[in-house]
Amino acid sequence: MDTSLSQSPPSRTVPLLLGLGLVLLTLIVYRPALTHGFVNFDDGLYVTHNRHVQAGLTWEGFVWAWQANVASNWHPLTLLSHMLDCELYGLNPHGHHLTNLLFHLANVWLLFEVLRRMTGRMGASALVAALFAIHPAHVESVAWIAERKDVLSGFFFLLTLGAYHRWVRERARWSYLLVVLLFACGLLSKPMLVTLPCVLLLLDVWPLDRLREGIRPLLIEKIPLFVLSAASSAVTVYAQEGSLATLEAVSVGRRVGNALVSYAIYLGKTFWPAKLAVFYPLPLSIPLWKPLAAGALLLVLTALAVWKFFSKGGRQPYLAVGWLWFLGMLVPVIGLIQVGRQAMADRYTYLPSIGLFLAVVWGLAELASRVRVPRPALAGAALVLVAALSVAAHAQVETWKDSLTLFRHALAVTEGNYLAHLNVAVALSQQNQEAEARQQFREVLRLQPNLADAHAAFATGLRRWGHPAEALPHARRAVQLKPERSRFRHTLAIILEDLGRKDEAIVQLRKAVELSPRLADAQYGLGALLQEKGRTDEALEHYQAALEANPNLADLYAPTATLSAQKGDLAGAVRLYEEALRREPKASVHFNLAITLERLGRREEARRQYEAALAIEPGLAAARQRLEALQ
Repeated sequence: MDTSLSQSPPSRTVPLLLGLGLVLLTLIVYRPALTHGFVNFDDGLYVTHNRHVQAGLTWEGFVWAWQANVASNWHPLTLLSHMLDCELYGLNPHGHHLTNLLFHLANVWLLFEVLRRMTGRMGASALVAALFAIHPAHVESVAWIAERKDVLSGFFFLLTLGAYHRWVRERARWSYLLVVLLFACGLLSKPMLVTLPCVLLLLDVWPLDRLREGIRPLLIEKIPLFVLSAASSAVTVYAQEGSLATLEAVSVGRRVGNALVSYAIYLGKTFWPAKLAVFYPLPLSIPLWKPLAAGALLLVLTALAVWKFFSKGGRQPYLAVGWLWFLGMLVPVIGLIQVGRQAMADRYTYLPSIGLFLAVVWGLAELASRVRVPRPALAGAALVLVAALSVAAHAQVETWKDSLTLFRHALAVTEGNYLAHLNVAVALSQQNQEAEARQQFREVLRLQPNLADAHAAFATGLRRWGHPAEALPHARRAVQLKPERSRFRHTLAIILEDLGRKDEAIVQLRKAVELSPRLADAQYGLGALLQEKGRTDEALEHYQAALEANPNLADLYAPTATLSAQKGDLAGAVRLYEEALRREPKASVHFNLAITLERLGRREEARRQYEAALAIEPGLAAARQRLEALQ
């Protein structure tokens, strides 16, 4: 079997044209995503509300990325990729979407090349790559900016497969080191790749046909990879400790039942990708017949794959390899270790589904060969399938247009989806559609009366609509349910301040900054309330803490400068005033800077600042008087 690129020009041209065709098809399907914005669901955690990421590639951000736990995951390379996006595009979502798409395009090409080189089958490899490229269940991984970890880890996963194939052929030490390095990069992008050593063992069976070497050496050579998997698993469990559901909250029986049913649903959605949603709520109970039926289906398909592997009438090893690839890669995310509140997620199939595509495409190709289906008919059927999936994927991409569209779609295709109701409510609230937002918030609290996030979001909405008294009980309830959440206490403090209960607001803000010293908004708010009470020393400390936590709080530089000047730190005040002006020129800031410069004896500089203040606000009498005094 020829597993290398042929040296003849025609043989090089055909795979190149096929690869370009796959890329073009993927671009057509995903083009609408390039015009989409950020969505509420986790994009804030990774980009829009993450000051480290927004700062771009900095040394501070680099160090933070290797220490950070975002969305209960440790994936420093993913965070660094988001930082690079902000360095290149700022907060323009189109650039972030472009990066996701470019990684997906690279993955499509890599999958085609890896399979073609391993199997020597160009047509079948192209069809598997096409299914991977445009399957509607993969839209979530590509169209969702926060799911960069999928396409990035997929990139390293496929590079690892290619490097492994090269090592098998050449057995050069550097090739094996490259396998280890690429695998490590994949784990640093998303720890779901812990099963990759097992995938390599499957590839040893087929198409690499290495079983003749004996299973022991195949296992021994992968020990470094298994060690990396074990280390990544340990780190991941530690990072997800706060998000792991207890056995009291989600029993073992419920976990196993949900896992079996999820496998069956994943299988079904691969063959009939309908009713795809960004979130599938974990059911409170599962009828016994569902996991029993799902378990029976999995057993039958596994038995069939194993039988065809050992069948004397014509072995079909790709069926067992593809099926076990699918089953095994889903193990880390199937819910036996329950993280979060979802039953399953479409994004989890991004790499596991390759196994199913392999089994089905190679199986149908062999069946067609046996019954002698004409090649034009076979090619025509493949084109119809790809066209149908492309249309479905294109429609699915459109559901990711914005938060409201995304979660309205989720409500349309799922039942009891409290998270979708919550996100629709938040989106409507931000658009000041009070009546409909209230309905959505009430539905969330009907489904999940003790959901702290819903109470906090409802309180925020009520305050925005001018109903702080109505918001207060919801804000208190959120704090009662999750007292360790500093942002909930900050929300409660803002509402208390609106109601004139500033002493109570100070109590909540003190607790918020005690819980999260780097919560800049709470530090800022506490400083402002303390300044009102004349406690300027404390106020200055909190202002400085807020600026240290978030230097992008432009409105804070001037008041911090004013307090610094009052305390005699004139040079520090000048620096802060100048920074405030750099961010936003204001007449009052020019005036205060001029006063400070006068106190330092820098009269000429003060004169220029008075003139700048008058240029912005000609009627500023105090500035004109001081300027005349300096003449």
